[in-house]
Amino acid sequence: MGGGLLIAGTTSDAGKSVVTAGICRWLVRQGVKVAPFKGQNMSLNSFVTREGAEIGRAQAMQAQAARVEPSALMNPVLLKPGSDRSSQVVLMGRPVGEMSARGYHGGRQRTLLEPVLDCLAELRGTYDAVICEGAGSPAEINLRRTDIVNMGIARAARLPVVVVGDIDRGGVFASFFGTTALLGPEDQALVAGYIVNKFRGDVTLLEPGIEMLRGLTGRHTYGILPYAHGLGIDEEDGLRVSLRGAVRESVVAPPVGEDVLRVAVCAVPLMSNFTDVDALAAEPGVVVRFVDRPEELTDADLVVVPGTRGTVRALEWLRERGLAAELARRAAEGRPVLGICGGFQLLGEHIEDEVESKAGSVAGLGLLPVRVRFAAEKTLARPVGEALGESVEGYEIHHGVAEVLGGDAFMSDDNGHSLDGCRAGAVWGTHWHGSLESDGFRRRFLEQVARAAGRRFVPAPDTSFGALREEQLDRLGDLIEEHADTDALLRLIEQGPPAGLPFIPPGAP
Repeated sequence: MGGGLLIAGTTSDAGKSVVTAGICRWLVRQGVKVAPFKGQNMSLNSFVTREGAEIGRAQAMQAQAARVEPSALMNPVLLKPGSDRSSQVVLMGRPVGEMSARGYHGGRQRTLLEPVLDCLAELRGTYDAVICEGAGSPAEINLRRTDIVNMGIARAARLPVVVVGDIDRGGVFASFFGTTALLGPEDQALVAGYIVNKFRGDVTLLEPGIEMLRGLTGRHTYGILPYAHGLGIDEEDGLRVSLRGAVRESVVAPPVGEDVLRVAVCAVPLMSNFTDVDALAAEPGVVVRFVDRPEELTDADLVVVPGTRGTVRALEWLRERGLAAELARRAAEGRPVLGICGGFQLLGEHIEDEVESKAGSVAGLGLLPVRVRFAAEKTLARPVGEALGESVEGYEIHHGVAEVLGGDAFMSDDNGHSLDGCRAGAVWGTHWHGSLESDGFRRRFLEQVARAAGRRFVPAPDTSFGALREEQLDRLGDLIEEHADTDALLRLIEQGPPAGLPFIPPGAP
């Protein structure tokens, strides 16, 4: 078995994903064959592997950090929320049904521990090291009995655990101590120590607290990572344009042309794969923002209606807020609109949905000559084709099947035969997530948007989204290499939890 380490967090969004990715990038630069792993992920941002399996985008990003091909083994259980109380359960990359939170935690989750551990064991049998990411907090005592992502797998696989805390939120010492003290003795024996994340200021002012924490817990702090802007790449959820901040701060590039291009993204309910717009935000002179009011579309040169896990619900939301009427007005005036996946579907004429919303027949916005029928089986694919004279590739994750009744082809094969989507006037639609990451296609598309919007915007000729992503991942590796105790981390990965870690009362109830 290869070595292993579990990165837990005092809270959601403490930095587990980026620390895991950073450790993966640091290790692979040392010549270590490493893979990421997250037993259970809850996210609407997902990705399709080459074998056609759906996993969380965070794990796909971590695999890229580790310079390995993403696999369903790296995220065996994915939960895709459909409401506040239910989610679609994706097991080994394939949906196996909808389940309420009570039903999942009440019984189903426990049955998944064995396949999760089997995946972890297979990875550890293949790689020198597996860096696991936890979920939420390991001290969620109400969920400990059925846990398959934090201390449940740490104890079953004898993994050492390092807890990450976000000091920018405040209360990091209390969070470290409280997280440890709420775990039972067997779980506490695996918690080797802590990593402080997002620290600003003079580190010498923090050091007395670190020493006091060691005195209170008997545990080492493995790193104090400085606050670094723009590291939230491929977030699990939330409204973030992950590359925009980093690109703006690391490369202060003015527009190539005379104008900027303003992109408004409709923040629809259950928005999925909003990372599609990262590639737009990476372009010098392109300003991306999320919006939820019709007046915010007025000065936009391009409006993007992104993917969603609730196409019919998003359609209702657009109508209720007045955004649907504004989209129709834009289309009539020849002003650009792009729909991606669920956003493409709701731009069509009609939706027949007995699967996702079970709403039956629903009128779409009528901006594209498309009729959509929801199928029970989910389409999961990695298509390749051409669009606007450039090669383009993407990935598909949808139940809706589109019948295109007119307009012009959007994504085509080498012979010009339509593969997906369509265009009618200045309205485009496609099921292909990630297509804007194809540099040549993105430039041609932005040229057409600028022309239709009457903007003297010129795409930069040399922006490489792939290169920018690699720079991001290297920055994560640098954070670990420069600000973490890498020798101590390597000992944990190779040797397991330190012996003799003290118990901190009161322990789990």
